[in-house]
Amino acid sequence: MIHFRNLTLARGARKLISDASLQIHAGWRVGLVGANGSGKSSLFALLRGELHADLGDCELPPAWRIASVAQETPALEVPAIDYVLDGDTELRAIERELGEAQARHDGGRVGELHARLADIDGYGARARAASLLAGLGFSTDEIERPVASFSGGWRMRLNLAQALVSRCDLMLLDEPTNHLDLDAVVWLEQWLAAFRGTLIVVSHDRDFLDGCVTHLLHIYAGQLTLYTGNYSAFETQRAAQLAVQQAMYDKQQRQIAHLEKYINRFRAQATKARQAQSRLKALARMERISAAHVDSPFEFEFMQPERAPDPMLTLDEVDAGYGGMPVIGNVKLTLRPGARIGLLGPNGAGKSTLIKLLAGEHAPLNGKRLEGRGLAIGYFAQHQLEQLREDESPMWHLVKREPRTREQDLRNYLGGFDFRGNMADTQVAPFSGGEKSRLALALMIRTRPNLLLLDEPTNHLDLEMRHALNVALAEYEGSLVLVSHDRALLRSVCDSFLLVADGKVTEFDGDVDDYLAWLSARRAAKAAPAEKPARSETRAAPKTSKPVGGRKPLEREAEKLERELTKLNHEKQTLDTRLADPALYQQASTSDLRAMAERQTVLAQLIEAAEHRWLQVHAELDALGVQ
Repeated sequence: MIHFRNLTLARGARKLISDASLQIHAGWRVGLVGANGSGKSSLFALLRGELHADLGDCELPPAWRIASVAQETPALEVPAIDYVLDGDTELRAIERELGEAQARHDGGRVGELHARLADIDGYGARARAASLLAGLGFSTDEIERPVASFSGGWRMRLNLAQALVSRCDLMLLDEPTNHLDLDAVVWLEQWLAAFRGTLIVVSHDRDFLDGCVTHLLHIYAGQLTLYTGNYSAFETQRAAQLAVQQAMYDKQQRQIAHLEKYINRFRAQATKARQAQSRLKALARMERISAAHVDSPFEFEFMQPERAPDPMLTLDEVDAGYGGMPVIGNVKLTLRPGARIGLLGPNGAGKSTLIKLLAGEHAPLNGKRLEGRGLAIGYFAQHQLEQLREDESPMWHLVKREPRTREQDLRNYLGGFDFRGNMADTQVAPFSGGEKSRLALALMIRTRPNLLLLDEPTNHLDLEMRHALNVALAEYEGSLVLVSHDRALLRSVCDSFLLVADGKVTEFDGDVDDYLAWLSARRAAKAAPAEKPARSETRAAPKTSKPVGGRKPLEREAEKLERELTKLNHEKQTLDTRLADPALYQQASTSDLRAMAERQTVLAQLIEAAEHRWLQVHAELDALGVQ
């Protein structure tokens, strides 16, 4: 197991982690979360032996093999699958020694090495590597292509596959989903959930963490705290802790105010001076409880568009692709005001091609792209970061665009994206990927678009910023088209979906979960080509079959669910109002506050489950048709 004993970790004069003591047992899958700059990367460097603790100890079993994802990929001419297999260092060592033993005609050693190959399933290593690459989105032809022929994002996938193939005891993954699309994220989540070694993964994707971890390690205010359960369980536990902490803080503030009032009143009176002095000492001894800093550092909203044409944008029998070769064809699409569309589809099917076509970055190969009068597009993609001036500050970027706007107004706006104080005047060059993404988003939002086109906007953003973006998009009154591997964002922001698959763009009659089922069925069909072919893959997941019991039982269930939802929503609204009242924390006990916070979480889960079933029942009623 991993044992932290009174661990203190610092970078320069700044302490990242102070006096942490905890254990991570073999076989645990741990999600590591915390704000950008809180010390996650430094903790990984410590575990890899690249950094030493300032105080205390970090103990790992000496025989453990540690795997992590390389950040650089040389432009090698070796095939991708061979590059991935290099991650299994023992396999490669045996293969080299086997070649040397055969050259010496050392039959005994050759036999020993073949036995060891069998022990580590070395004969199946190439098939395992091919399976990993397929799961990460590589086609059968691509796995034999040289590493040098792939772009940067695809090389990062190769580095990830190299770590996964390594047969390690401890795997350290730092934001492994950043360069993946949704189907690869889901595949990786399932692969890690079955991983038998010890895993520590940094991720800002809550659904991904929910699906693959057993524990959460949280870095906050220099403290390292271990929670049992996935990310949702961590949120519930932490919310209850913060409610209790806030109640204790409020109680202590009342006690401090009472003591200070007594001291200020009587310290000048000789007869009361001794009592005042004793209260001064009590005040000095009191261990101050910090206020629960639960507010996000980010506070922004999309400026509402002044107007919106109708239709906003039309694609009329458009073909789009690269080098004259179409990726998607005969696309017919009209975007109306208020549209909130998510793009779904397998890796490489053309989602980014479609969004670039909508943005006007790619001209149609055939057909027409027609813009409505007054269309104002806000386009965000990862290459937007490259358009930032590295030698200039966030303030410079805004002042250049709005030279007549008051400087304080611009600073207030940047503060909403956590560019405060000196950071607003700092050059962009040393910014992290998350900070550059925040700045690019801030600049885009400032243009007041009436159509947002977002291609993986959450890459490099931490959980707090993702939450703030989610809230802002939910309140945005314009139209949007979104490509994202963040399932929580897709679920909360999009009202409808388009499926990009097999060269076509079609409406998808379902939600994100239906799409995941569609993906699973598609993979199964490809894995079993001899079986009866599935229905056309460009269609949505099949609708629920007609229930045997008829309409009456379903109608009774729908009525029951509606009554239940009314009751649950009323209870939750009442509880939300109570918990929002500051007076509650002065009156209620710690146990009562904890119970209310837990009941609030349970109610939200019950409402979500009831609403989901209500939608299912009505889908089944629709499938029966009108009688």
